[in-house]
Amino acid sequence: MASKLLLEIVTPDRKVLSQEVEYLGAPGIEGEFGVLPNHIPFLSALGVGNLHYKDGGRNHYVFISGGFAEVGNNKVTVLAEVAEKAVEIDLDRARKAEEKAKARMAKAKDRIEAARAQAALQRAIARIGCKDASQKAG
Repeated sequence: MASKLLLEIVTPDRKVLSQEVEYLGAPGIEGEFGVLPNHIPFLSALGVGNLHYKDGGRNHYVFISGGFAEVGNNKVTVLAEVAEKAVEIDLDRARKAEEKAKARMAKAKDRIEAARAQAALQRAIARIGCKDASQKAG
């Protein structure tokens, strides 16, 4: 039995990660799911949140916003709309985006504007959480 699985994270712009890992936890649209080596094949849509993986006994974090995860043959392929490793996240920029989204929500004139502002707020909060979790783990 395999002790690791290959994790590949790709966005339309770049390959974010290609690495063997011991465990993967990802934000599915129906809730978080986990994958260990020799997991059964499946496909899941991804929500906004933090993907985390374990390698060498250490946790690592990647912010994910939408996309799909495919699991099979000891490989997980994540096709994400947006993906950023925690080390790539600019915390000041994420906090400014959070404040801007809160201001947009307060000024929203209709449900569409409010929904867009809420989505922006969710992404900003997830980025901040990803960076925080990474700093606590490292």
